[in-house]
Amino acid sequence: MFNTLSEKLDSAFKNLSGSGKLTEINVAQSIKEIRRALVAADVNYKIAKEFTDKVKDKAMGSKNLLKAVKPGEMMVKIVMDEMVELMGGQSVGINVKGNPGVVLIAGLQGSGKTTFTGKLAKFLKEKKRHKVLVAACDVYRPAAINQLTVLAESIGVDIYKEIDNKNPIDIAGNAVAYAHQNNYNVLIVDTAGRLAVDEEMMNEIEGIKNAITPTETLFVVDSMTGQDAVNTAAAFNEKINYDGVVLTKLDGDTRGGAALSIKYTVGKPIKFASTGEQMDALDVFHPERMASRILGMGDIVSFVEKAQEQFDEKEAKRIEKKIKKNKFDFNDFLGQLNQIKKMGDIKSLLGMIPGMSKLKDIDIDDNAFSKVESIIQSMTPHERANPDVLNMSRKKRISKGCGRNIHEINMFIKQFNQMRKMMHMMSKGNGMNQMMEKLNNMQGFK
Repeated sequence: MFNTLSEKLDSAFKNLSGSGKLTEINVAQSIKEIRRALVAADVNYKIAKEFTDKVKDKAMGSKNLLKAVKPGEMMVKIVMDEMVELMGGQSVGINVKGNPGVVLIAGLQGSGKTTFTGKLAKFLKEKKRHKVLVAACDVYRPAAINQLTVLAESIGVDIYKEIDNKNPIDIAGNAVAYAHQNNYNVLIVDTAGRLAVDEEMMNEIEGIKNAITPTETLFVVDSMTGQDAVNTAAAFNEKINYDGVVLTKLDGDTRGGAALSIKYTVGKPIKFASTGEQMDALDVFHPERMASRILGMGDIVSFVEKAQEQFDEKEAKRIEKKIKKNKFDFNDFLGQLNQIKKMGDIKSLLGMIPGMSKLKDIDIDDNAFSKVESIIQSMTPHERANPDVLNMSRKKRISKGCGRNIHEINMFIKQFNQMRKMMHMMSKGNGMNQMMEKLNNMQGFK
C-alpha cells in the first residue's frame, strides 16, 4: 500500500536536499511534485490542490525559522502535519455502548463486509472482552450466511440467522431482541452489498437502520477502488448518515486515494483499516501513524503494540530462567518464532520499522521461517530439548527428514549455538552488541 506515493513524495523532498533554506522557487518545485504524487494516487485534484496550498503557506511562513533544520526535513514535517489533518487528525473509537450495543455494517458488493464483520467480532471479543453476536442479514448473495457461519465458528462467537426468512429488516430486528434476551454485549449486523444507484436496496438499508437504531453504523470501503470509493461513500452517507468508515484490502495494489480523501469528502472518520483475509488483520486507524508510514518513517508504535499483544509474561520469565542457565533449546526457539509469526506477515512488520520502507530491493519471503521450522520439526523430542546431543548421525537423519543438506543443518545449528551463547552472556550483563549481531545473522538464514 502507498509504495508509489511514498516514492514520489520522497523524490519531491529530495529536490530540497541541496538547498540551504526554503525559497519560493524550491518550495514551488516541491509543491508541484507533491500535487502530482497525490493526483497519481487517485486523490481528487481539488483536494490535492487545497492540501498543497496549505503546505506551501506553512513552508513559506517557516522559511526563516528553525535554521538548524534542513529544508527537506522541514517540508516532510509540514507535509506530515497536513496529511494527518487530512485523514482526520486523531483516531476515533467505536461506540458499542448499549444493551446490547448494535453495530450496523453497510457497503458495496464485494467490499469485504462479511470478512470485516468476522474481524470486528474477534476484535471486540478478544481485545475489548465483549460477548459478541453476529447477525446474518444478507439474504441475496449465495453462501453469504454460510460464510459468516464459518467465520463465526472460527473465532468462537455465536451467530443469529433465519434461513427461511427473506426479509432482512425483520431478521435484524429479531436479532436485536435475541441479543437482548441472551445478554450479549454487542450485536454486529452484516448486510447485503448494494449499489448507491439501486434505490430499492438503498431504501432497504435505511429501513434496517431505522428498525434497529444502531449505536454505530460503519461503511465498508474497498480501498482498491480509489476515488470511486469516496464518491460512493458520499452517496451512502446522504442516505444513512453513518458514523465511520472502514478501509479494506489495504494490502492490495491500492494507490491510497480513498484513505487520503474520504475524511475530507464525507466528514466522517476512518475507524478501522483491514488487510488480508486473516481474522487478526484488523487495526484501529491512526492518521498520524498512517501518515508516518506513507512518508517512509515507519510506524514503530503499532509494531510495539503488535509485539505486546503476543507477549506472555509467564513464558518470558520461563525463557529468561532457561537463558541464565544456558538451557535455551530448540523448543523455546520454535516458540519464539511462532510469536513473531502471530504478529503478522514479515513484509508488513518491516514496513512499520523506520527506514525499512525505502529498501526497495529487499525481498522478504513470507515463509522465511519455514526452513528453520522444518529442521527443528525433523528432530526427536529429545534432540529439541537437548541441542548438544546432535552428532553427525543425528544430523544425517534430520537432513533426510526436512530435505535440507548437511551444510544447511550445520549452519543453522552453529548459528543457534552462537545465539544461545550470546543470550546467556547478555543475561549476565555482557555481550549486548555481540548478541544483536548474531540475531541479525540468524535472520539471514533462509
